[in-house]
Amino acid sequence: MNELELTVRRTISAPRPKVFDAWLSPTILSKFMGPPGGAEPARVTTDPVKGGRFSIVMVFDGKEIPHAGTYLEIDPHARLAFTWESPHSLDDSVVTLDFAELGPDTTEITLRQVKFRSESARDGHVEGWNTIITNLEKIDL
Repeated sequence: MNELELTVRRTISAPRPKVFDAWLSPTILSKFMGPPGGAEPARVTTDPVKGGRFSIVMVFDGKEIPHAGTYLEIDPHARLAFTWESPHSLDDSVVTLDFAELGPDTTEITLRQVKFRSESARDGHVEGWNTIITNLEKIDL
């Protein structure tokens, strides 16, 4: 099943540098990185350099859901790629975010993730990433 992948494309009403930087800031990540229906902020640490690690602990229904990864590519304001270690993806799963400026205050995010344990795990991640991006849209960047 590791050939499974997903793509989520969304437009955010915020400048590209701010949208990009939000994905590297532990303070901002904690505000939008959460599961559907999650109410508690995530606990986040980042070392935003190529080869650096991050940790995101989401809390849902009183249970902690750990996520972690390694930054593979950081091309400021254009592309971010990292491994994604979660209970529902394979350890060598990779997430790539491309940021396109559609106007001075409009950014298109294209998120791709590859390698899942099953189709249902992939489908759950589609829902999860859409929720995360919706949460990001609600933040005043």
